[in-house]
Amino acid sequence: MSIARITFVAALLLACGVTARADNVLTRSFSRGDAATDVGIAPGGPDVELEGPDAIYSGDNGEIYVLDQVNSRILKFDPRAPGAPPQEFLLPDGVSPTDLVVSNGKIHVWDGQVLTLEPTGPASSPTRGLTLTRSAEPVDDTINDAFSQMGSRQPGESLESLLEPTRSLTPAGRRQQTVATHGGGAVIAKFSPFDGDAAVRIDVASRRGGHELAKLDLRVTSRLGAVDLLDIDSHGRYYVFAENVPEGPGDTASDFVARYGPNATLEGVYDLPLTRDSGLARRFVTVSPDGEVYFLRTRKGSSNILGVGFRRVAKGEALPYGAAVAPSFSAFDKIGATHALVRPLTRRQVIENGIAFATVRWRVTPTAYGPDPDRRCSGFNRIRRPGYMRGKLNRDVVGIPYCWGCSGSLSKIASLIQHGELAGNVCTRDNPRRDIAGVDCSAFVSAAWGLSTHFTTLAIPSIARPVPNVWDMLPGDVFDKPGSHVMLFMRFTRDRKAEVLESSTGGCNGKVCHNIYPVGSLLARGYRPMRYRALMNADLRSIAPDRE
Repeated sequence: MSIARITFVAALLLACGVTARADNVLTRSFSRGDAATDVGIAPGGPDVELEGPDAIYSGDNGEIYVLDQVNSRILKFDPRAPGAPPQEFLLPDGVSPTDLVVSNGKIHVWDGQVLTLEPTGPASSPTRGLTLTRSAEPVDDTINDAFSQMGSRQPGESLESLLEPTRSLTPAGRRQQTVATHGGGAVIAKFSPFDGDAAVRIDVASRRGGHELAKLDLRVTSRLGAVDLLDIDSHGRYYVFAENVPEGPGDTASDFVARYGPNATLEGVYDLPLTRDSGLARRFVTVSPDGEVYFLRTRKGSSNILGVGFRRVAKGEALPYGAAVAPSFSAFDKIGATHALVRPLTRRQVIENGIAFATVRWRVTPTAYGPDPDRRCSGFNRIRRPGYMRGKLNRDVVGIPYCWGCSGSLSKIASLIQHGELAGNVCTRDNPRRDIAGVDCSAFVSAAWGLSTHFTTLAIPSIARPVPNVWDMLPGDVFDKPGSHVMLFMRFTRDRKAEVLESSTGGCNGKVCHNIYPVGSLLARGYRPMRYRALMNADLRSIAPDRE
């Protein structure tokens, strides 16, 4: 195949008028519940992010798999027969994944590591089980890289290497991605950023033989966030997921999928409809073998699979992103100053505090585990106990449990558990309980910041200030979404995603953990970069407090 190039020029023209966009099509809607045609959805609340299905993936024959982790299962349905009941696969005991990849008929999930699952029972049965595959062979690079696309991977460098530079953002370097595509077999994509990280060249070659397939140049108006080759369809078309991330508060972040033809010419884009009221899914986009782009959007009462509308573009056309959403930060502006006693501390102390919550190892005693069957949340059919503790009675686990409305230092939580308190509570529909130990998202950040008072996501702006340019964030800053969720920022990864520590019911299976998210998707969902006012300034070696 001859090598062609096309430069994808993107311009945000929202200030000049409303952008026309292709229509999205509702492929399937799941109501909240635990029936075969439902998915588990835990509505958001004060300092609680909405929790619903964490991932979707298109299989080898165009079927769509939905990770319904709240109900401990995976659902499969044919988008060409939306009225047919889905087939359900029950997850094994002790497996609580947050991501999903399907390749060559095998189901792989992410639960702190890649696990491969095999279905049990008749293939035509409406309900089948799943068992763990025991194999001494390492997981193929294509599977590891597929999970890495949306941030499902082990944390990167050590704490020491994290705190060596004075800035957490370093120029993006060359990287390589191995992709098992639906239509082009296994390929290797090499990414070479240029022009101040506003553009990247993607060289695509066959994994077997190494012959070149295409060269794609991708350019945005601000700065590229995440960029990944998602797939090559059965028609030989290329699909690239990318983000345009602004460098100032006046612009908007955009996530989109660009489609290139077999000759590498740009054919058009799919604007991903990220909104502030949707849940924070791990894998929210997938491409089918025939080139349909599907988007997962969960709201309070339902979870929808959308067929994303395709918008053709002319060669050289400047592209406004019709799906871009300007975050509304009015909640911050309405909060008055709060008089709080804060103490200066270093970024090293903050990160050390946060890592301690995520890496502490402790034994789940009978009193910490609680009785079986576990107490169910009122108003919804899901259990109180955090997912990562299920089946772990009298075993060691890692990470402080999530507990809605709970707070405290690491030593206080350890003391409570040792003295017989229950561990963790993901029942966000009930009133907070006082007989359970753990931390919710804002209590975790408060502890990492060394605060003696629990500051909620709505109160954090009273002791913090906005970071106007997200790329200026430093270790110990936060992504805060008022009244919903907050994450402790650690660093930007080499592929320009945000590595965070958070206490979460869904993304962490009910504990404090590391996670990695595309930056643009956080901004588009209403998260705002913030900096604790008593934190040391941008030079990590300085002893002077940060000042406006």
